[in-house]
Amino acid sequence: MKRFWNEVAIQQAGGGWQVALDGRAIRTQGGAPQIVPTRALAEMLAAEWRAQGETVDTTGFPARDMADHAIDSVTSDPEAVIAKLLRYAESDTLCYRADPDEALHRRQWEVWEPLVAAFEAREGVRMDRVSGIIHRSQPSDTLDRLRARLTTIDPFTLAALEVMTALSASLCVGLGALEVDADPQALWDAAELEETWQAELWGVEPEAEARRKQRARAFLHAAAFARAARAG
Repeated sequence: MKRFWNEVAIQQAGGGWQVALDGRAIRTQGGAPQIVPTRALAEMLAAEWRAQGETVDTTGFPARDMADHAIDSVTSDPEAVIAKLLRYAESDTLCYRADPDEALHRRQWEVWEPLVAAFEAREGVRMDRVSGIIHRSQPSDTLDRLRARLTTIDPFTLAALEVMTALSASLCVGLGALEVDADPQALWDAAELEETWQAELWGVEPEAEARRKQRARAFLHAAAFARAARAG
């Protein structure tokens, strides 16, 4: 598809902000006005349009896709997203450890345990740690508290949280990335601990490494989207 606009601008609309191409306001892929809550998020969306060349790269709009998902899907059915996030909490990667006599277990304890402990203190929950791969559900009161916590999150942040949690397979990591003092890169590195361990043991496979880098970019982008959604 050829570029069909010259000017990209942002404007206030409907209590929020909206991107306009040559004065025409953008709508979501579902046909709704693409109105976002903050100027910072609108600027993020506008930057994607400004970065396009003469031929439009349809893969160059991850923020637009996330905003559209928030407006078209999350706003109308937040419970579906919350249910998905709670499934990640039930089998959170950071809570599944190697057997204590394995060398990997020590690395997991050093990197993961502080994150899980901080998550428990921050959210007022208890997460069971499991050695091995046998699934064990988290305590029901933990899931109830997390459900209540997730219902307080706005649709745009919830859309970003869905991406981060799915990529990391960890609600501990996803919610941690929403904290004001969060270090998204460190959180992603923690989520990738086992992949990094395997690469150290057996070497780096180029295609797998390319996929890891792509996933890392998507995680960091979602973290930036969440920050922009709550800016100001």
